[in-house]
Amino acid sequence: MGVAKYIKTPKDEIEEVVLQSGIRIKSQYGPKDLEEVGFDHQKDLGEAGDYPFTRGIHSQGYRSRAWTTRQYSGFGTPQETNERFKLLIAHGQTGLNVAFDLPTQMGYDSDNPVVEGEVGRVGMAVDTLRDFEMAFADIQLDKIGSGLTINAVASIMLAMYQAVAEKRGFNISRISATPQNDILKEMIGRGAWIFPVDDAVRLIGDTIEYSINILPRCNPVSVCGYHIRESGANPAQEIGFALEIAHTYIDEALGRGLSVDDVARKITFNFNIFGNIWEQVAKFRAARKLWARMLKEEYGAKDPKAMHLRGLFGGGGFGLTKAQPENNIMRSSYYALAAALAGAQTTALCSFDEAFTIPTPRAALLSLRTCELLMDEIGLRDTVDPLAGSYFIETLTKQMEDRILEERDSIQKVGGMREAVATGYVQKLVARQAYEWELGLKRGEYIKIGVNKYVDEDEPEVELHEYDAQTQERQIQNLRKVKAERSAQDVARNLGELKRVTTLKQNVMPTLVECCKAYCTVGEMAGVFREVFGEFKEPSIF
Repeated sequence: MGVAKYIKTPKDEIEEVVLQSGIRIKSQYGPKDLEEVGFDHQKDLGEAGDYPFTRGIHSQGYRSRAWTTRQYSGFGTPQETNERFKLLIAHGQTGLNVAFDLPTQMGYDSDNPVVEGEVGRVGMAVDTLRDFEMAFADIQLDKIGSGLTINAVASIMLAMYQAVAEKRGFNISRISATPQNDILKEMIGRGAWIFPVDDAVRLIGDTIEYSINILPRCNPVSVCGYHIRESGANPAQEIGFALEIAHTYIDEALGRGLSVDDVARKITFNFNIFGNIWEQVAKFRAARKLWARMLKEEYGAKDPKAMHLRGLFGGGGFGLTKAQPENNIMRSSYYALAAALAGAQTTALCSFDEAFTIPTPRAALLSLRTCELLMDEIGLRDTVDPLAGSYFIETLTKQMEDRILEERDSIQKVGGMREAVATGYVQKLVARQAYEWELGLKRGEYIKIGVNKYVDEDEPEVELHEYDAQTQERQIQNLRKVKAERSAQDVARNLGELKRVTTLKQNVMPTLVECCKAYCTVGEMAGVFREVFGEFKEPSIF
Protein backbone atom coordinates (compact mmCIF):
# COMPACT_ATOMS: atom_id res chain seq x y z
CA MET A 1 0.00 0.00 0.00
CA GLY A 2 1.39 3.37 -0.93
CA VAL A 3 1.68 6.30 1.44
CA ALA A 4 -1.19 8.58 0.37
CA LYS A 5 -0.56 12.30 0.59
CA TYR A 6 -2.62 15.16 -0.77
CA ILE A 7 -0.99 18.04 -2.60
CA LYS A 8 -2.61 21.21 -3.95
CA THR A 9 -2.63 21.97 -7.66
CA PRO A 10 -4.15 24.99 -9.43
CA LYS A 11 -7.09 22.90 -10.58
CA ASP A 12 -7.96 20.52 -7.77
CA GLU A 13 -6.62 18.17 -5.15
CA ILE A 14 -4.86 15.04 -6.35
CA GLU A 15 -3.40 12.17 -4.40
CA GLU A 16 0.33 11.58 -4.58
CA VAL A 17 1.27 7.93 -4.15
CA VAL A 18 4.59 6.97 -2.62
CA LEU A 19 5.30 3.23 -2.49
CA GLN A 20 6.84 1.70 0.61
CA SER A 21 10.13 1.35 -1.22
CA GLY A 22 10.19 5.14 -1.51
CA ILE A 23 9.29 5.30 -5.22
CA ARG A 24 6.90 8.09 -6.21
CA ILE A 25 4.22 7.05 -8.67
CA LYS A 26 3.21 9.37 -11.50
CA SER A 27 -0.35 9.60 -12.74
CA GLN A 28 0.70 8.37 -16.21
CA TYR A 29 3.74 6.93 -17.98
CA GLY A 30 5.06 6.96 -21.52
CA PRO A 31 8.20 6.35 -23.65
CA LYS A 32 10.03 9.27 -22.05
CA ASP A 33 9.92 7.56 -18.66
CA LEU A 34 11.69 4.52 -20.06
CA GLU A 35 14.36 6.78 -21.49
CA GLU A 36 14.84 8.54 -18.15
CA VAL A 37 15.48 5.30 -16.27
CA GLY A 38 17.82 4.00 -18.99
CA PHE A 39 15.62 1.08 -20.02
CA ASP A 40 17.21 -1.17 -22.64
CA HIS A 41 14.89 -3.82 -24.09
CA GLN A 42 17.51 -6.51 -24.64
CA LYS A 43 19.53 -5.85 -21.49
CA ASP A 44 16.64 -5.30 -19.10
CA LEU A 45 13.83 -7.38 -20.56
CA GLY A 46 14.70 -9.80 -23.34
CA GLU A 47 12.59 -12.91 -23.79
CA ALA A 48 11.07 -15.21 -21.22
CA GLY A 49 13.45 -18.04 -20.43
CA ASP A 50 16.51 -16.00 -21.48
CA TYR A 51 19.06 -14.12 -19.37
CA PRO A 52 18.49 -11.99 -17.28
CA PHE A 53 15.11 -13.76 -16.81
CA THR A 54 13.13 -10.61 -15.99
CA ARG A 55 10.17 -12.13 -17.82
CA GLY A 56 10.46 -15.51 -16.12
CA ILE A 57 12.71 -18.56 -16.06
CA HIS A 58 10.61 -20.63 -18.50
CA SER A 59 10.19 -19.65 -22.14
CA GLN A 60 6.54 -20.75 -22.19
CA GLY A 61 5.72 -19.59 -18.69
CA TYR A 62 2.54 -21.14 -17.30
CA ARG A 63 1.62 -22.44 -20.74
CA SER A 64 4.12 -25.25 -20.20
CA ARG A 65 3.64 -25.78 -16.48
CA ALA A 66 1.32 -24.41 -13.81
CA TRP A 67 2.76 -22.97 -10.66
CA THR A 68 2.99 -25.30 -7.69
CA THR A 69 0.37 -24.80 -4.98
CA ARG A 70 1.82 -25.40 -1.55
CA GLN A 71 -0.49 -24.35 1.29
CA TYR A 72 1.14 -24.02 4.71
CA SER A 73 -0.03 -26.91 6.87
CA GLY A 74 0.95 -28.89 9.94
CA PHE A 75 -0.29 -28.78 13.51
CA GLY A 76 -0.70 -30.86 16.64
CA THR A 77 0.51 -34.42 16.38
CA PRO A 78 2.00 -36.03 13.26
CA GLN A 79 -1.20 -38.04 12.80
CA GLU A 80 -3.29 -34.85 12.63
CA THR A 81 -0.81 -33.31 10.22
CA ASN A 82 -0.96 -36.38 7.99
CA GLU A 83 -4.74 -36.01 7.78
CA ARG A 84 -4.41 -32.36 6.67
CA PHE A 85 -1.75 -33.33 4.08
CA LYS A 86 -4.08 -35.93 2.58
CA LEU A 87 -7.04 -33.52 2.55
CA LEU A 88 -5.09 -30.89 0.59
CA ILE A 89 -3.58 -33.41 -1.83
CA ALA A 90 -7.01 -34.91 -2.47
CA HIS A 91 -8.26 -31.44 -3.44
CA GLY A 92 -5.49 -30.78 -5.94
CA GLN A 93 -2.52 -29.46 -3.95
CA THR A 94 0.73 -30.35 -5.72
CA GLY A 95 3.29 -29.87 -2.94
CA LEU A 96 3.51 -29.80 0.86
CA ASN A 97 4.57 -26.87 3.04
CA VAL A 98 5.14 -28.20 6.53
CA ALA A 99 4.81 -26.14 9.72
CA PHE A 100 6.67 -27.18 12.87
CA ASP A 101 5.81 -26.21 16.43
CA LEU A 102 8.07 -23.86 18.37
CA PRO A 103 9.67 -26.55 20.58
CA THR A 104 10.82 -28.40 17.44
CA GLN A 105 12.05 -25.16 15.85
CA MET A 106 14.09 -24.42 18.97
CA GLY A 107 15.57 -27.92 19.25
CA TYR A 108 13.62 -29.06 22.31
CA ASP A 109 11.74 -32.32 22.83
CA SER A 110 8.06 -32.36 23.76
CA ASP A 111 8.81 -33.63 27.26
CA ASN A 112 11.14 -30.74 28.11
CA PRO A 113 9.52 -28.66 30.91
CA VAL A 114 10.46 -25.37 29.22
CA VAL A 115 8.05 -26.03 26.31
CA GLU A 116 4.92 -26.76 28.31
CA GLY A 117 1.84 -25.44 26.53
CA GLU A 118 3.59 -24.99 23.17
CA VAL A 119 3.69 -28.56 21.85
CA GLY A 120 1.80 -28.78 18.57
CA ARG A 121 0.34 -25.29 18.97
CA VAL A 122 1.66 -23.50 15.85
CA GLY A 123 2.83 -26.51 13.87
CA MET A 124 3.60 -30.21 13.96
CA ALA A 125 5.51 -31.59 16.94
CA VAL A 126 8.54 -33.66 15.93
CA ASP A 127 10.71 -35.52 18.42
CA THR A 128 12.05 -38.53 16.50
CA LEU A 129 11.96 -40.30 13.16
CA ARG A 130 8.76 -42.01 14.34
CA ASP A 131 6.97 -38.67 13.98
CA PHE A 132 8.08 -38.30 10.36
CA GLU A 133 6.98 -41.88 9.71
CA MET A 134 3.48 -40.99 10.87
CA ALA A 135 3.31 -37.53 9.28
CA PHE A 136 4.35 -38.74 5.82
CA ALA A 137 2.52 -42.07 5.91
CA ASP A 138 1.07 -42.90 2.46
CA ILE A 139 2.63 -39.73 0.95
CA GLN A 140 4.55 -40.49 -2.26
CA LEU A 141 7.81 -38.75 -1.42
CA ASP A 142 9.23 -39.33 -4.90
CA LYS A 143 6.26 -37.53 -6.49
CA ILE A 144 5.31 -34.74 -4.06
CA GLY A 145 7.93 -32.27 -2.86
CA SER A 146 7.90 -30.95 0.69
CA GLY A 147 8.86 -27.54 2.03
CA LEU A 148 10.09 -27.82 5.62
CA THR A 149 9.60 -24.57 7.50
CA ILE A 150 12.50 -25.03 9.90
CA ASN A 151 15.76 -23.17 10.37
CA ALA A 152 18.02 -23.65 13.40
CA VAL A 153 17.63 -27.45 13.24
CA ALA A 154 17.04 -27.67 9.47
CA SER A 155 20.02 -30.02 9.10
CA ILE A 156 18.33 -32.46 11.47
CA MET A 157 15.00 -32.27 9.63
CA LEU A 158 16.61 -32.78 6.22
CA ALA A 159 18.43 -35.82 7.61
CA MET A 160 15.15 -37.10 9.04
CA TYR A 161 13.42 -36.65 5.68
CA GLN A 162 16.11 -38.74 4.00
CA ALA A 163 15.89 -41.36 6.74
CA VAL A 164 12.12 -41.77 6.43
CA ALA A 165 12.38 -41.96 2.64
CA GLU A 166 15.04 -44.68 2.86
CA LYS A 167 13.01 -46.62 5.41
CA ARG A 168 10.01 -46.59 3.06
CA GLY A 169 12.12 -47.73 0.13
CA PHE A 170 12.26 -44.54 -1.93
CA ASN A 171 15.30 -43.77 -4.05
CA ILE A 172 16.78 -40.73 -2.29
CA SER A 173 17.93 -39.36 -5.64
CA ARG A 174 14.21 -38.87 -6.44
CA ILE A 175 12.97 -37.23 -3.23
CA SER A 176 12.49 -33.47 -3.15
CA ALA A 177 12.64 -31.44 0.06
CA THR A 178 13.25 -27.76 0.66
CA PRO A 179 14.06 -26.93 4.27
CA GLN A 180 13.84 -23.20 4.90
CA ASN A 181 17.27 -23.27 6.54
CA ASP A 182 17.87 -19.49 6.51
CA ILE A 183 19.22 -18.69 9.95
CA LEU A 184 20.29 -15.13 9.19
CA LYS A 185 16.72 -14.05 8.54
CA GLU A 186 15.73 -15.75 11.80
CA MET A 187 18.20 -13.53 13.61
CA ILE A 188 16.81 -10.51 11.75
CA GLY A 189 13.12 -11.24 11.81
CA ARG A 190 11.65 -14.26 13.60
CA GLY A 191 13.90 -15.06 16.54
CA ALA A 192 13.93 -18.87 16.22
CA TRP A 193 17.72 -19.08 16.34
CA ILE A 194 19.91 -21.22 18.58
CA PHE A 195 23.59 -21.24 17.59
CA PRO A 196 26.11 -18.41 17.01
CA VAL A 197 26.23 -16.85 13.55
CA ASP A 198 29.37 -18.54 12.20
CA ASP A 199 28.41 -22.01 13.45
CA ALA A 200 24.85 -21.64 12.20
CA VAL A 201 26.08 -20.63 8.74
CA ARG A 202 28.50 -23.55 8.78
CA LEU A 203 25.58 -25.97 9.29
CA ILE A 204 23.91 -24.44 6.24
CA GLY A 205 27.12 -25.02 4.29
CA ASP A 206 27.00 -28.67 5.37
CA THR A 207 23.48 -29.09 3.97
CA ILE A 208 24.43 -27.46 0.66
CA GLU A 209 27.54 -29.61 0.23
CA TYR A 210 25.66 -32.77 1.21
CA SER A 211 22.73 -32.10 -1.09
CA ILE A 212 25.00 -31.52 -4.07
CA ASN A 213 26.62 -34.91 -3.51
CA ILE A 214 23.77 -37.05 -2.12
CA LEU A 215 20.34 -35.42 -2.58
CA PRO A 216 20.24 -34.02 -6.13
CA ARG A 217 16.57 -33.00 -6.10
CA CYS A 218 16.63 -31.35 -2.68
CA ASN A 219 17.02 -27.61 -2.26
CA PRO A 220 18.80 -27.24 1.09
CA VAL A 221 18.26 -23.48 1.46
CA SER A 222 15.26 -21.21 0.93
CA VAL A 223 16.44 -17.65 1.52
CA CYS A 224 13.53 -15.86 3.15
CA GLY A 225 13.05 -12.23 2.38
CA TYR A 226 9.47 -13.06 3.40
CA HIS A 227 10.04 -12.85 7.14
CA ILE A 228 12.32 -9.83 6.91
CA ARG A 229 9.50 -8.05 5.08
CA GLU A 230 6.97 -9.09 7.72
CA SER A 231 9.30 -7.78 10.43
CA GLY A 232 9.38 -4.26 9.03
CA ALA A 233 11.55 -4.17 5.89
CA ASN A 234 10.21 -2.45 2.80
CA PRO A 235 9.95 -4.41 -0.50
CA ALA A 236 13.31 -3.18 -1.84
CA GLN A 237 15.03 -4.17 1.42
CA GLU A 238 13.29 -7.55 1.33
CA ILE A 239 15.03 -8.38 -1.94
CA GLY A 240 18.30 -6.55 -1.25
CA PHE A 241 18.79 -8.19 2.14
CA ALA A 242 17.82 -11.61 0.76
CA LEU A 243 20.42 -11.31 -1.99
CA GLU A 244 23.07 -10.42 0.60
CA ILE A 245 22.06 -13.40 2.73
CA ALA A 246 22.36 -15.65 -0.32
CA HIS A 247 25.75 -14.05 -0.98
CA THR A 248 26.84 -15.18 2.50
CA TYR A 249 25.72 -18.78 2.00
CA ILE A 250 27.31 -18.97 -1.45
CA ASP A 251 30.63 -17.78 -0.03
CA GLU A 252 30.42 -20.39 2.74
CA ALA A 253 29.84 -23.15 0.19
CA LEU A 254 32.49 -21.96 -2.26
CA GLY A 255 35.03 -22.06 0.58
CA ARG A 256 34.59 -25.85 0.49
CA GLY A 257 35.79 -26.06 -3.12
CA LEU A 258 32.33 -26.33 -4.69
CA SER A 259 31.46 -24.65 -7.99
CA VAL A 260 29.16 -21.63 -8.06
CA ASP A 261 26.87 -23.28 -10.63
CA ASP A 262 26.36 -26.30 -8.36
CA VAL A 263 25.80 -24.12 -5.31
CA ALA A 264 23.40 -21.67 -6.97
CA ARG A 265 21.20 -24.53 -8.18
CA LYS A 266 20.69 -25.49 -4.53
CA ILE A 267 19.42 -22.10 -3.37
CA THR A 268 15.77 -21.11 -3.60
CA PHE A 269 13.88 -18.11 -2.25
CA ASN A 270 10.77 -17.40 -0.22
CA PHE A 271 9.34 -13.93 -0.86
CA ASN A 272 6.39 -12.03 0.52
CA ILE A 273 3.33 -10.49 -1.10
CA PHE A 274 1.20 -7.82 0.48
CA GLY A 275 0.49 -4.23 -0.28
CA ASN A 276 0.59 -2.43 -3.62
CA ILE A 277 0.18 -4.94 -6.45
CA TRP A 278 2.40 -3.07 -8.93
CA GLU A 279 5.22 -2.78 -6.40
CA GLN A 280 5.06 -6.54 -5.82
CA VAL A 281 5.17 -7.37 -9.53
CA ALA A 282 8.09 -4.98 -10.16
CA LYS A 283 9.90 -6.36 -7.11
CA PHE A 284 9.85 -9.94 -8.36
CA ARG A 285 10.81 -9.03 -11.92
CA ALA A 286 13.76 -6.99 -10.62
CA ALA A 287 14.74 -9.78 -8.21
CA ARG A 288 15.05 -12.34 -11.02
CA LYS A 289 17.20 -9.95 -13.04
CA LEU A 290 19.50 -9.03 -10.14
CA TRP A 291 19.97 -12.63 -8.97
CA ALA A 292 21.04 -13.68 -12.46
CA ARG A 293 23.38 -10.71 -12.79
CA MET A 294 24.90 -11.30 -9.36
CA LEU A 295 25.73 -14.90 -10.21
CA LYS A 296 27.08 -14.12 -13.67
CA GLU A 297 28.93 -10.88 -13.04
CA GLU A 298 30.09 -11.30 -9.43
CA TYR A 299 30.67 -15.06 -9.33
CA GLY A 300 31.28 -16.01 -12.95
CA ALA A 301 28.44 -18.54 -13.15
CA LYS A 302 28.19 -20.22 -16.57
CA ASP A 303 25.05 -22.37 -16.51
CA PRO A 304 21.89 -20.33 -17.31
CA LYS A 305 19.77 -22.70 -15.21
CA ALA A 306 21.95 -21.97 -12.20
CA MET A 307 20.97 -18.31 -12.60
CA HIS A 308 17.24 -19.03 -12.32
CA LEU A 309 15.63 -17.43 -9.30
CA ARG A 310 13.44 -20.26 -8.06
CA GLY A 311 11.16 -20.23 -5.08
CA LEU A 312 7.90 -19.48 -3.43
CA PHE A 313 6.05 -16.17 -3.63
CA GLY A 314 3.67 -16.33 -0.69
CA GLY A 315 0.68 -14.26 0.28
CA GLY A 316 1.92 -12.38 3.35
CA GLY A 317 0.16 -13.06 6.62
CA PHE A 318 1.24 -9.60 7.82
CA GLY A 319 -1.14 -8.12 5.28
CA LEU A 320 -4.15 -9.82 6.89
CA THR A 321 -6.33 -8.22 9.53
CA LYS A 322 -8.41 -9.43 12.44
CA ALA A 323 -10.82 -6.61 11.71
CA GLN A 324 -13.36 -7.61 9.05
CA PRO A 325 -11.60 -10.95 8.54
CA GLU A 326 -13.61 -11.94 5.47
CA ASN A 327 -11.87 -9.10 3.63
CA ASN A 328 -8.79 -11.31 3.86
CA ILE A 329 -10.35 -13.60 1.26
CA MET A 330 -10.22 -10.73 -1.23
CA ARG A 331 -6.79 -9.63 -0.08
CA SER A 332 -5.42 -13.13 -0.59
CA SER A 333 -6.93 -13.27 -4.06
CA TYR A 334 -5.03 -10.13 -5.04
CA TYR A 335 -1.85 -11.52 -3.49
CA ALA A 336 -2.25 -14.62 -5.65
CA LEU A 337 -2.89 -12.41 -8.68
CA ALA A 338 0.32 -10.47 -7.98
CA ALA A 339 2.28 -13.73 -7.70
CA ALA A 340 0.89 -14.98 -11.00
CA LEU A 341 1.51 -11.70 -12.84
CA ALA A 342 5.07 -11.71 -11.47
CA GLY A 343 5.78 -15.25 -12.70
CA ALA A 344 5.82 -17.15 -9.41
CA GLN A 345 7.12 -20.69 -9.63
CA THR A 346 5.37 -21.74 -6.42
CA THR A 347 2.66 -20.02 -4.39
CA ALA A 348 1.55 -20.59 -0.80
CA LEU A 349 -1.43 -18.39 -0.17
CA CYS A 350 -2.31 -17.22 3.32
CA SER A 351 -5.79 -18.19 4.50
CA PHE A 352 -8.32 -15.63 5.69
CA ASP A 353 -8.25 -16.85 9.31
CA GLU A 354 -4.45 -16.85 9.69
CA ALA A 355 -4.57 -13.48 11.44
CA PHE A 356 -6.07 -15.47 14.32
CA THR A 357 -4.59 -18.97 14.28
CA ILE A 358 -3.76 -22.05 12.19
CA PRO A 359 -6.10 -22.24 9.16
CA THR A 360 -9.21 -24.37 9.43
CA PRO A 361 -9.70 -26.95 6.65
CA ARG A 362 -12.35 -24.70 5.06
CA ALA A 363 -10.05 -21.67 4.99
CA ALA A 364 -7.13 -23.68 3.61
CA LEU A 365 -9.28 -25.08 0.80
CA LEU A 366 -10.55 -21.60 -0.09
CA SER A 367 -6.96 -20.45 -0.55
CA LEU A 368 -6.18 -23.49 -2.67
CA ARG A 369 -9.25 -22.86 -4.82
CA THR A 370 -8.19 -19.22 -5.27
CA CYS A 371 -4.97 -20.33 -6.94
CA GLU A 372 -6.80 -22.93 -9.03
CA LEU A 373 -9.32 -20.33 -10.23
CA LEU A 374 -6.52 -18.10 -11.47
CA MET A 375 -4.86 -21.03 -13.24
CA ASP A 376 -7.83 -22.77 -14.79
CA GLU A 377 -10.62 -20.19 -15.12
CA ILE A 378 -9.43 -16.58 -15.02
CA GLY A 379 -6.70 -16.85 -17.67
CA LEU A 380 -3.41 -16.30 -15.86
CA ARG A 381 -1.84 -19.19 -17.80
CA ASP A 382 -2.75 -17.80 -21.20
CA THR A 383 0.45 -15.88 -21.97
CA VAL A 384 3.90 -15.20 -20.54
CA ASP A 385 4.53 -12.04 -18.51
CA PRO A 386 1.38 -10.20 -19.67
CA LEU A 387 2.53 -6.86 -18.22
CA ALA A 388 5.82 -6.83 -20.15
CA GLY A 389 6.37 -3.68 -22.18
CA SER A 390 4.07 -1.55 -20.05
CA TYR A 391 5.58 1.92 -19.71
CA PHE A 392 4.61 1.87 -16.04
CA ILE A 393 5.76 -1.65 -15.15
CA GLU A 394 9.08 -1.44 -16.97
CA THR A 395 9.85 1.96 -15.45
CA LEU A 396 8.89 0.73 -12.00
CA THR A 397 10.97 -2.44 -12.41
CA LYS A 398 14.04 -0.35 -13.25
CA GLN A 399 13.41 1.96 -10.31
CA MET A 400 12.95 -1.04 -8.02
CA GLU A 401 16.21 -2.48 -9.31
CA ASP A 402 18.04 0.70 -8.32
CA ARG A 403 16.48 0.69 -4.84
CA ILE A 404 17.41 -2.97 -4.28
CA LEU A 405 21.03 -2.28 -5.28
CA GLU A 406 21.13 0.61 -2.80
CA GLU A 407 20.00 -1.75 -0.04
CA ARG A 408 22.62 -4.32 -1.00
CA ASP A 409 25.25 -1.61 -0.91
CA SER A 410 24.16 -0.52 2.57
CA ILE A 411 24.82 -4.02 3.92
CA GLN A 412 28.15 -4.35 2.14
CA LYS A 413 29.30 -1.07 3.67
CA VAL A 414 28.98 -2.49 7.19
CA GLY A 415 30.96 -5.62 6.27
CA GLY A 416 28.34 -7.94 4.78
CA MET A 417 25.32 -9.71 6.20
CA ARG A 418 27.20 -11.76 8.81
CA GLU A 419 28.53 -8.58 10.38
CA ALA A 420 25.23 -6.73 9.94
CA VAL A 421 23.43 -9.49 11.89
CA ALA A 422 26.12 -10.12 14.49
CA THR A 423 26.21 -6.43 15.45
CA GLY A 424 22.45 -5.93 15.28
CA TYR A 425 22.71 -3.30 12.54
CA VAL A 426 20.02 -4.78 10.30
CA GLN A 427 17.79 -5.84 13.21
CA LYS A 428 17.75 -2.27 14.51
CA LEU A 429 16.90 -0.91 11.07
CA VAL A 430 14.02 -3.33 10.51
CA ALA A 431 12.62 -2.87 14.03
CA ARG A 432 12.59 0.90 13.61
CA GLN A 433 10.70 0.62 10.34
CA ALA A 434 8.14 -1.74 11.90
CA TYR A 435 7.50 0.90 14.55
CA GLU A 436 7.16 3.61 11.93
CA TRP A 437 4.73 1.39 9.97
CA GLU A 438 2.45 1.12 13.00
CA LEU A 439 2.59 4.88 13.50
CA GLY A 440 1.73 5.33 9.83
CA LEU A 441 -1.32 3.10 10.23
CA LYS A 442 -2.49 5.13 13.20
CA ARG A 443 -2.00 8.37 11.30
CA GLY A 444 -3.79 6.98 8.25
CA GLU A 445 -0.76 7.27 5.96
CA TYR A 446 -1.11 3.58 5.11
CA ILE A 447 -4.67 2.62 4.30
CA LYS A 448 -5.92 -0.65 5.78
CA ILE A 449 -9.58 -1.34 5.07
CA GLY A 450 -11.45 -2.23 8.24
CA VAL A 451 -8.60 -0.98 10.43
CA ASN A 452 -8.34 2.73 9.72
CA LYS A 453 -10.85 3.19 6.89
CA TYR A 454 -14.42 1.88 6.43
CA VAL A 455 -14.35 0.62 9.99
CA ASP A 456 -17.34 -1.39 11.26
CA GLU A 457 -18.44 -1.69 14.86
CA ASP A 458 -19.80 -5.22 14.55
CA GLU A 459 -17.43 -7.98 13.52
CA PRO A 460 -18.52 -11.38 12.14
CA GLU A 461 -17.50 -14.41 14.12
CA VAL A 462 -14.77 -16.58 12.65
CA GLU A 463 -14.63 -20.33 13.10
CA LEU A 464 -11.17 -20.97 14.51
CA HIS A 465 -8.89 -23.97 14.66
CA GLU A 466 -8.98 -25.00 18.31
CA TYR A 467 -5.81 -26.11 20.07
CA ASP A 468 -6.23 -29.49 21.75
CA ALA A 469 -4.80 -29.27 25.24
CA GLN A 470 -4.22 -33.06 25.19
CA THR A 471 -1.78 -32.77 22.27
CA GLN A 472 1.27 -32.47 24.49
CA GLU A 473 0.38 -35.48 26.60
CA ARG A 474 -0.24 -37.66 23.53
CA GLN A 475 3.06 -36.55 22.02
CA ILE A 476 4.96 -37.24 25.24
CA GLN A 477 3.44 -40.72 25.45
CA ASN A 478 4.59 -41.43 21.89
CA LEU A 479 8.07 -40.18 22.75
CA ARG A 480 8.27 -42.36 25.85
CA LYS A 481 7.28 -45.37 23.77
CA VAL A 482 10.05 -44.67 21.23
CA LYS A 483 12.64 -44.25 23.98
CA ALA A 484 11.60 -47.53 25.55
CA GLU A 485 11.87 -49.41 22.23
CA ARG A 486 15.09 -47.94 20.77
CA SER A 487 18.60 -49.21 21.46
CA ALA A 488 20.26 -47.06 24.12
CA GLN A 489 23.63 -48.32 22.91
CA ASP A 490 22.96 -47.19 19.32
CA VAL A 491 21.76 -43.81 20.54
CA ALA A 492 24.86 -43.22 22.67
CA ARG A 493 27.21 -44.35 19.90
CA ASN A 494 25.63 -42.11 17.25
CA LEU A 495 25.42 -39.07 19.51
CA GLY A 496 29.06 -39.57 20.42
CA GLU A 497 29.99 -39.67 16.73
CA LEU A 498 27.92 -36.53 16.13
CA LYS A 499 29.88 -34.71 18.83
CA ARG A 500 33.15 -35.88 17.29
CA VAL A 501 32.42 -34.72 13.72
CA THR A 502 30.90 -31.45 14.97
CA THR A 503 33.98 -30.67 17.05
CA LEU A 504 36.29 -31.51 14.13
CA LYS A 505 34.18 -29.28 11.81
CA GLN A 506 33.41 -32.18 9.49
CA ASN A 507 30.14 -32.36 7.57
CA VAL A 508 27.49 -33.43 10.09
CA MET A 509 24.85 -34.64 7.62
CA PRO A 510 25.87 -38.32 7.22
CA THR A 511 26.04 -38.69 11.00
CA LEU A 512 22.70 -36.94 11.50
CA VAL A 513 21.05 -39.42 9.13
CA GLU A 514 22.39 -42.30 11.24
CA CYS A 515 21.28 -40.55 14.44
CA CYS A 516 17.76 -40.22 13.04
CA LYS A 517 17.69 -43.90 12.04
CA ALA A 518 18.69 -44.79 15.62
CA TYR A 519 15.71 -42.68 16.83
CA CYS A 520 17.82 -40.09 18.58
CA THR A 521 15.57 -37.19 19.52
CA VAL A 522 15.68 -33.70 18.09
CA GLY A 523 16.56 -32.41 21.55
CA GLU A 524 19.44 -34.86 21.88
CA MET A 525 20.94 -33.96 18.50
CA ALA A 526 20.44 -30.23 18.99
CA GLY A 527 21.88 -30.68 22.48
CA VAL A 528 25.15 -31.89 20.97
CA PHE A 529 25.29 -28.76 18.81
CA ARG A 530 24.51 -26.59 21.84
CA GLU A 531 27.34 -28.23 23.76
CA VAL A 532 29.88 -27.70 20.98
CA PHE A 533 28.73 -24.34 19.57
CA GLY A 534 27.09 -22.59 22.50
CA GLU A 535 24.19 -20.21 21.76
CA PHE A 536 23.82 -16.94 19.88
CA LYS A 537 23.92 -13.86 22.10
CA GLU A 538 21.46 -11.41 20.61
CA PRO A 539 22.93 -7.90 20.31
CA SER A 540 21.09 -4.92 21.74
CA ILE A 541 19.24 -2.91 19.11
CA PHE A 542 18.48 0.03 21.37
